[in-house]
Amino acid sequence: MCATCGCSGHGSGTQIQFFVTGYDGDNAKIIEEKLLGLAGVLHVHIHAHDGETTINYDPAKTRLSEITAVFEQKGLQAAI
Repeated sequence: MCATCGCSGHGSGTQIQFFVTGYDGDNAKIIEEKLLGLAGVLHVHIHAHDGETTINYDPAKTRLSEITAVFEQKGLQAAI
């Protein structure tokens, strides 16, 4: 269980965690929506206050480069 927000679990598929700099309340929601719009993204969990971002996805449907491009398009720095 997430200590900050209390969520339980992060879905299925391959899980990858990023630390993203530059989030604010608005762009975190936009990023979440854009990531969930990718064909193979199953779950997105963003902690805007510290940049922790967890994504569950199907690598057969979505390439990692497609995921990182979403951050780059909004001018955010994402590190694995």
